[in-house]
Amino acid sequence: MAVTFKVLSALLSYPTVELQQATGELFDALRDEALLSRAASRGLERLIGEISDGDIFDLQERYILLFDRTRSLSLHLFEHVHGESRDRGQAMIDLAGIYAKNELVIGATELPDFLPLFLEFLSTRPVVEARALVGDTVHIIVALGERLTKRGSAYAEVFTAMAELALAAPSNTASEALRAEPDVDPDDLAALDAAWQDEPVTFGPEALGSCKDGLIARIRAGSRPAARSQ
Repeated sequence: MAVTFKVLSALLSYPTVELQQATGELFDALRDEALLSRAASRGLERLIGEISDGDIFDLQERYILLFDRTRSLSLHLFEHVHGESRDRGQAMIDLAGIYAKNELVIGATELPDFLPLFLEFLSTRPVVEARALVGDTVHIIVALGERLTKRGSAYAEVFTAMAELALAAPSNTASEALRAEPDVDPDDLAALDAAWQDEPVTFGPEALGSCKDGLIARIRAGSRPAARSQ
């Protein structure tokens, strides 16, 4: 098990007062496990500091602007490789099955390809296995990190850390395909409407309950407004 993955999951979760109150624990966990290089840890400490010291409403607005309103920054991994096709629905069913097989139970409203949830799952696996699984998504991770870096966002540090942990490098073909995706300015409302015009894939795991992990449960306890309809 690697608590560093749990920290990364928390940092990519919607900001709440509970998350702000837990930032000291996140900092200590990174320092004690020392799974990352010093440079990657310093980057994460920057984001932890912003979350700890920021106005909660400003933090929430920033998060929604980045990850809910900007499709090219979506935290749903399969959206970047399957879009809204049926393949994405099947991929999510398969991933939910992997979670269930390994006793990670998710809520009926949670999509399995949501990156914070995937990272939470990785935190329950042996370190080598977790790093190998990150390697399977590293082309997506690197592309998202580049887009966040272009925006000057401290959230890019989470993706830098994930890329460092991955046991594989991104393939050039997959990376170029993702770099070719439109990267819409979240203030361009017309472009946003065009980017989100597809109908959503509906997916509902039938027999999944609630996640009850300590720190993650506390972080998720805050109220979050509904995400923009896709």
